This record gives sequence, structure tokens and C-alpha cells, in this order.
Amino acid sequence: MEQVQQNNSETKRAGKVNWIFIGLLIAFFIVAGVAAYLTYTSVRDFVAAWNITDLPGIVVNPGADPTQNSPDAVPGIESLPALAIGPEPIPWDGASRVNVLVMGLDYRDWVSGEGAPRTDTMVLASVDPLTKTAGILTIPRDLWVSMPGFEDPNRINVAYRFGETYQLPGGGPQLAMSTVEGLLGLKIDYYALIDFYSFEQFIDELGFIEIDVPRNIWVDPIDGPTVKLKKGAHDLPGNLALAYARARNTEGGDFDRADRTMQVIMAIRDRVLSSDMLSTLISRAPVIFEQISAGVQTNLTLEQAVQLAWLVKQIPEDDIKRGAIGTEHVTFGKSPDGDDVLKPRPEQIRILRDEIFTNSGPASPAMADADPQELMRSENARVSVLNGAGTPGLAARTAEYLTAQGVNVVSTGDAPELYSATTIVSYTGNPYTLYYLVDLMGISPNRIYNRFDPSSQVDIDIYLGYDWANNNSMP
Repeated sequence: MEQVQQNNSETKRAGKVNWIFIGLLIAFFIVAGVAAYLTYTSVRDFVAAWNITDLPGIVVNPGADPTQNSPDAVPGIESLPALAIGPEPIPWDGASRVNVLVMGLDYRDWVSGEGAPRTDTMVLASVDPLTKTAGILTIPRDLWVSMPGFEDPNRINVAYRFGETYQLPGGGPQLAMSTVEGLLGLKIDYYALIDFYSFEQFIDELGFIEIDVPRNIWVDPIDGPTVKLKKGAHDLPGNLALAYARARNTEGGDFDRADRTMQVIMAIRDRVLSSDMLSTLISRAPVIFEQISAGVQTNLTLEQAVQLAWLVKQIPEDDIKRGAIGTEHVTFGKSPDGDDVLKPRPEQIRILRDEIFTNSGPASPAMADADPQELMRSENARVSVLNGAGTPGLAARTAEYLTAQGVNVVSTGDAPELYSATTIVSYTGNPYTLYYLVDLMGISPNRIYNRFDPSSQVDIDIYLGYDWANNNSMP
């Protein structure tokens, strides 16, 4: 194997160390199932060893309502007290598709008094028991999205932090899940929080993972010297695997990092399932459980985790679809504070979602033979048209026009404020309807907001702006 080259320079990048979670959850499912079945002699003994669902963590301090203009105004803490309880486990029939949002956190933020951390990594893992297929989607942390209950959009990586800091129902996990639900139009019931120390320790228990590095890259292990990984095959220990995955000093930045995320996920899986690992997993099961328990929090029950373990173990690599939200799914923009952010292109992200999480290929408006109007009608989304331009009768005339195109307009009215640009707020997904309205009305993709709310009386609100009042396609 290629040897690594160390740079002993004491100069390291300043600031908080960012890290990335890669694949520990999937590997954990497998290890949990194998070790539970082969090592523990009774259900009672195994249940006694399960302390992942109810792990300790942080209780954060309440504060003023967060706004987009003050994302960093988060109270700090002095120590690491107990963690607020996240969403409760829900029943699973063992046959329905399971979506798990996996989030990587640096728990040292709490210890250092910086308050609840941002998520450095978000990975949505989905498993279909009936078809024995799976999908994995990585979500960039600079994605500029709407969050339920917050007036202004923000980076997706602050959703967990806000949920914990302001003690929202279900805490950080619930707000993060709801935010991703709005982005993708998928229901997410389960989550897992992983600390990077658990990631490193787990790979070290495996001995190493095999990584084929496509080009030379410098990586920065935490608490260690910078290392050069040369192009070629490497057996990486935990600290170098983590550093390789989280490196951002390549031309593609976070987008390259997403590719390495997938590479390491599959490397962990391959290592866990290799024939020479079984005896090690059996003999080291209690230690592995202890290490994982120290850095993992989830609302999956023991029974659900073991079921998923055996299911994931049976899925061939070719049946695990992988993807990442990349440059073709976003536009590059600036936040109101002038920071670089990634603004979602909803129709492109939904296409990617369909490619990864469906078994029959993409079911999206971009399908060559699909009629966008028929696809829109098939969703039968409930649409409300609100006059945000102050032009008398504009909402009624627009509703009549949209109805003639097959749009299911269920209500009209006046917007609570005036809008310069027509804006869409989506509460339940419906990508075909969004795609159709954007094309029909010439709405900018930057004016589409996803605020997942399954209890909403409508699926989509259209706030008509001055642009539509002054220049529209109505007869």
C-alpha cells in the first residue's frame, strides 16, 4: 500500500475544526445485527446493553427568537449536561421504506462553551425492505433553505443548532428532519447523531478501510500533523479516513467532499462485510457497543436497529444508489450578510431525489416523454393565490387563469404584505406543480421556499408580486 507523507509543520488552519460523518450508521446497523445475534445469549442481556436511544447530551438555554440576521446569537454553556430528548421512536412494520437522517456533530462545541453545534454533515439514508434496495444522499451544509417556524431562510447546517438552542419540540433533530423534509418532499421519521470520535474509533476497531485515492491530496487529522495521501490504494486508520473525508482544499470544495463521503461509506460497508471481520466483530462486540454508545444518539429502537442491520447486510452494493446535491442542483449566491451560500434549484433536487430513492428511475418533470401539465394535474395540489401587489382583482383573475390550465386553485385573498417579486411557498412537496408554475408564470427559482407542514390547509401559496401585476401571460 502507498505510504503517507507527513508535513511536520506546526502551522495548522485556525478556527473550529470541522468534521464529517461518513457511513457509521450503515456500518453500525450491520455490526449491531451480527454482534447481537452471535454474541448475546438472550434478548434481556442485549436490551440491557442498548443505551443508544436514550443517550445523555446537552440541555441548551432558551433565548430570543432567532432570525436570519443573527444566526450566531446562541447562548453558550459551561459544561456538558444532559441532552434534550429528541423525537420519540415511532412504530415500523418492517416492510415500509425507512428514511434516516444522519447528522455529524462536533461535541467539543458544547465542551468549549460554544453552545449547540451546527451539523457539519447531513446524509439521508433510505432503505426499502420490499425491494432490498437503498439510497444515500449527501446534503451540503451551505444550502440556503427555509426552516419551519422561522421567517427567514438560513444555512441548513444551523437547523439542529436552532432546534436545540431554542428548545423547540423535538429539539435539534426534529427541526433538522423537518427542514430536510421540506427540501426533498420526503417524510423522515428517524435520525442519528454521530460524533467524530466514534467514527474514528469504529474504523480503528475494524483495523482500517481500503481507499483508492484518485489524486494526491493533503489532509489534516485532528490533533495530528498534516498528511499527504498520494494517488493510489491506501489502508486508512480512523483519523486519516476522517481527515480524507472532510478535506475541503480541492478544486471542488464541498462537492468533492461529498464524493469522498460516498467513497468512505462504501469502504466501511465493504470492510464490515469482509469475511475476515466476522470473528473480530464477535469478540469485540461489547467494546464496539460501548464506543458507539458514547457518541451516537438515535430514536431508532433496539428492535428496529437490529431489523435494519440484517436488511442492510443483504443489499448488494449495486442496489445501493448514491448521490449528492451538486453544482447542477444549486445556484451560487450571497446571504444578506454577504456570505457565499448555495440556493436550491427545487426542480433539479427533486429529480435527484427520484433517481436515488425510487426503483424505476426518475419520476420527474424532466422526463423526456412526460407532459408537465399532466404531471401537475396528477398531483392535484391545493393552491392558494394571494394578492401581494395591491392591484385590485389580481388574485381572482390569476386564479381563473390558473384554473383554466388545470391548476387546483382552492382559495384566493390578499397577502399580508406587498411583494416586489412573485413568491411560492410549498408545504408538502409536489415538485411537478412547482415546476409547472415556475415555468408558466416565469417565477425565479430563488423565490421558491419549502416550509414542510403536513397540517397546512393548502399545499402551495402563491404570493403575487409587482412583477406579475406589470407583466404576465394572462389573456
